[in-house]
Amino acid sequence: MPLYSNGMQTPSTEPVLLDKVLRPSPPMNPRALLIILCMVLAINLGFAVMFMLRGAWPIAPFMGLDVALLAWAFRASQLAARREEHVTLTPSRLCVARKPTRGPVSEFAINPYWVRLEMDEEAWPPKPLRLWSHGKALTLGAFLAPVERVSFGKSLKSALSAARGFQGG
Repeated sequence: MPLYSNGMQTPSTEPVLLDKVLRPSPPMNPRALLIILCMVLAINLGFAVMFMLRGAWPIAPFMGLDVALLAWAFRASQLAARREEHVTLTPSRLCVARKPTRGPVSEFAINPYWVRLEMDEEAWPPKPLRLWSHGKALTLGAFLAPVERVSFGKSLKSALSAARGFQGG
């Protein structure tokens, strides 16, 4: 359930306490994926010919389907790696801009004074980071590796404390 966007304008004189772009781990090089796909195709083609020569011709379409599904999975991983989340924190505004693989960018902005960060460092694998404000939650960095998620959570927690110090003082 997303947080609301309250449209607060950030003055340019405010210090930026955190400015981080979160991205998933990149997939393999497209050339390497193509090489792997060609190797699997050659092996499957060899098995398909062997089965067809022995009279088991119904096996051949499944060998082709195997290669097609692998190609689809490689393509899906390439597309998923394009998404990102841009987190910017100033003393008066926490902004999360999400760029999905397809579609428009969505932006959530809230006052950091009212944000609670839910992060369980002790659990393994670490649970997703959640920002809570006014009974609504926003999950951050769900696609990050566990170690990266914990590291980002710690830096965000520290920056949120600093933002509250600006507002309180």
